[in-house]
Amino acid sequence: MQKRSLTINGHRTSLALEPLFWDALTEMADRRGLSLPALIADIDSLEPHANLASAIRCAVLSHYRDMEND
Repeated sequence: MQKRSLTINGHRTSLALEPLFWDALTEMADRRGLSLPALIADIDSLEPHANLASAIRCAVLSHYRDMEND
């Protein structure tokens, strides 16, 4: 697990994710032309009551599943 501190929507937070998920998030952000905090804020807005780390993992899996189906 890697723990990183980020500012999301003006709030400082720490996230612990496996390195594979950090790499995937960086790739997703690059593809969308977003910063990493902006992408995470977008994910958080879709699942506002979910655990953020879990929502991120689900978003990464959905992203790659969608890429495979295209």
